[in-house]
Amino acid sequence: MDYLDQLEAESIYILREVAGQFENPALLFSGGKDSITLVHLALKAFRPGKFPFPLVHIDTGHNFPETIAYRDWLVEQIGEKLIVGHVQDSIDAGKVVEQKGKNASRNALQTVTLLDTIAENGFDACIGGARRDEEKARAKERVFSVRDEFGQWDPKRQRPELWNIFNGKINKGENVRVFPISNWTELDVWNYIKRENIKLPSIYFSHEREVITRNGQLMAAASFLNIDEEDVVETKSVRFRTVGDMTCTAAVDSQATALDDIIAEIKASTVSERGARMDDKVSEAAMEDRKKQGYF
Repeated sequence: MDYLDQLEAESIYILREVAGQFENPALLFSGGKDSITLVHLALKAFRPGKFPFPLVHIDTGHNFPETIAYRDWLVEQIGEKLIVGHVQDSIDAGKVVEQKGKNASRNALQTVTLLDTIAENGFDACIGGARRDEEKARAKERVFSVRDEFGQWDPKRQRPELWNIFNGKINKGENVRVFPISNWTELDVWNYIKRENIKLPSIYFSHEREVITRNGQLMAAASFLNIDEEDVVETKSVRFRTVGDMTCTAAVDSQATALDDIIAEIKASTVSERGARMDDKVSEAAMEDRKKQGYF
């Protein structure tokens, strides 16, 4: 077995552990490469049977159109159930207040929508595509990460995971976030995507796009970015290393139109994947603070 075979086998084992230990799990699907990889792994883990969980997408309403189109295509291709939680519904219900100002974003608001979606559907485990190499707060996570009855994460309340033994026992009202590709790196994911010939949304590859430069980052020009006379809209050849809300996900200058180009680009990069996420730049502990509140 090469290292990708070992990572794949570990992830499939974890997915099957979720199916065996929990009564009502779900797979959190963002339309990004990591959650797409999770779906591919789930196909290997459970076919020819159906998934023992639905896909769940939290839609901010400010997602990339290419991501939504890919999501709908994938669900049709694999024939699995999709549940969509809408941030707009949380706003309309008065549960969250939309941010104002030039740098307003709905990204932080999706935590409330996620927790409501978990509660409404009674999910006891949510599978996510987070990896330990992404960000220092995520490096503190176990594979099975317990959330309390309020959906909150306590980094000090972590269970030992020796010899790949995962403890899924929880009290009523609690749930577990499960991260089957915790031990993968960004480069591992791309090498696996290449090996398995996994189809991705077009925004991962270099393309011409109208962008503005904001806070030193290239942001896709969209009406909800609150573009004003200070913003200069220009067309550049860019791609996205990570996929999220358009208001906080920056592009990178790139000519990488093929997987080999992307892999070479990542090997040469001195900036982390999350370096293109504006929401992580709020403070040193931005991600950890959001995770404590229930962010995946």
